[in-house]
Amino acid sequence: MKSILAALLLAAASATVFAQATPVGLWKTIDDETKQEKSLVRITDNGGVLTGRIEKLANPDKQDATCDKCTDARKDQKVLGMTIIEGVKKAAGEDYWDGGTILDPNNGKVYKVRLTPAEGGKKLDVRGYVGAPLLGRTQTWIRVE
Repeated sequence: MKSILAALLLAAASATVFAQATPVGLWKTIDDETKQEKSLVRITDNGGVLTGRIEKLANPDKQDATCDKCTDARKDQKVLGMTIIEGVKKAAGEDYWDGGTILDPNNGKVYKVRLTPAEGGKKLDVRGYVGAPLLGRTQTWIRVE
């Protein structure tokens, strides 16, 4: 009986850790160059496809900032509330999510993106790239909730 109870507790703990080892959640974005907090981004799962939206900007002076350098439908839209991650899916047999895009509202450029949970889901390596993942840069975001 004790072994069954121990196995159930271990399974429940494993499920909790696994649930956190996904990109879904609220993330504090950290600029890879300045190492400063930039925003809070919420990543949601919509039928296996992840999207990410800016919920808060760290700089109070930028609350009304718009994406004036964007070249798509987000041109001149407010950055706060903007969807910046689109179309990301779990890579089959891998520990990362990719296949989608990420927008850098500072320069208006859209990059391919790979999201890789780290440290049991406490951090998220967000790699934006052109062409292949080797040709890009990575930011490490920190889970807020």
